[in-house]
Amino acid sequence: MRMVIQRVKHASVTVDGEITGKIGQGFLVLLGIGPDDTEEIVEKMADKMMRLRIFSDENDKINRSLSDVDGELLLVSQFTLYADCRKGNRPSFVHAAPPAQAEALYEYCKAYCRRTIPVVESGIFGADMQVELLNDGPFTVVLDSDEIVK
Repeated sequence: MRMVIQRVKHASVTVDGEITGKIGQGFLVLLGIGPDDTEEIVEKMADKMMRLRIFSDENDKINRSLSDVDGELLLVSQFTLYADCRKGNRPSFVHAAPPAQAEALYEYCKAYCRRTIPVVESGIFGADMQVELLNDGPFTVVLDSDEIVK
């Protein structure tokens, strides 16, 4: 599993001209699912993401988590995080999970995060989405289950 986590002032995702998810301060998370990912991996990665202390405290130190700032979460599925660009100029996506598996784990991740974060919004799995955000910092972190879950 791969997560690109962007600290945002606000973010939204639109499908066919309709906003499907919109948040204020929090995280926009682009989520890629690999073929070896499981619900256990989803839980470990989601817990790590939600505990990341990348918001400033009263002393302007990066020391507060999403919950500490009452932050919101926007999850967007993105299989292209598994792009393999080693050969030629056209990426291969053979290392991404099959759509049925990826969608099930994406939905599981949303439900799991909702246990902790009151506002969890999302895009639509497999849809052509337009994502807008105001990156705060900018502050972007990449988590990869190959490095986090062992």
